[in-house]
Amino acid sequence: MEDQEREHARLRWMCRRGMKELDQLLLGFFDARFARLEPEARQCFAELLEWQDPELIALLFGRMAPPDRECADVVRQIRECARF
Repeated sequence: MEDQEREHARLRWMCRRGMKELDQLLLGFFDARFARLEPEARQCFAELLEWQDPELIALLFGRMAPPDRECADVVRQIRECARF
C-alpha cells in the first residue's frame, strides 16, 4: 500500500468516532468529497479529526465558530454533505 492510500485509510478510520451523529457526518463527507478537496482543505479536515468529540460536535452543529476561514469552508462542506 502506498503512502497516500495509507494516509487515506488512516483518515477514514479517524472518522469513526463511536457517536452515531459524528460517524454519519464525518464518514459521509469523507466518502463523498474528501478525494476532491484541495490540499489545504484536506489538511484542515485532518486537523479537525484530532479534535475531541464534544468540541467537534459543537463546531459542526454551529455552537462554536471555526478557527479560521479554511476550516469554516470545510465545516460548511461537511454540513452541506449532511444537508443541514
